[in-house]
Amino acid sequence: MAKLHVTTTVNGEPMEFLCEPYDTMLDALRGQLGLTGSKEGCSSGDCGACSITLDGRLVCSCLMLAAEAEGHEIRTIEGMATGDRLHPLQQKFLEHAALQCGICTSGMLVASEALLARNSNPTEEEVRFWLAGNLCRCTGYDKIVRAVMETAAEMREQGIQEIRQ
Repeated sequence: MAKLHVTTTVNGEPMEFLCEPYDTMLDALRGQLGLTGSKEGCSSGDCGACSITLDGRLVCSCLMLAAEAEGHEIRTIEGMATGDRLHPLQQKFLEHAALQCGICTSGMLVASEALLARNSNPTEEEVRFWLAGNLCRCTGYDKIVRAVMETAAEMREQGIQEIRQ
């Protein structure tokens, strides 16, 4: 079977790759594109470790075919920091020790960024609801929720409207 040619944008950079028709976006990210931040946790869309955004919409890359990226904007955990400067969410995750083994961390960060892009003033309940699709077996979620809430508050104080740089 012939490979498919895909032209897309990943983390603001134009990208092209070849894939099999059955390759997932997670396969393409981790394989052809060398972006290993998105993790494979379940391969069924239940854990959120592979979370990315597609045109600003949060998706599980293990459930998306790589060919579906054609012409779309993909953002991954690798696109959060700007050079050596961490994204405010990444900094708060460190400050709050909102990570342990690291399997869920990239998905939690991508999902949190997607939430704050839509709602700059979420309640704790809204944060917990939004992150319900991201499983963590280590932290108990409280530190993650506190990091997201504190990031949102600081960004509002600083007048940061859009968290994507």
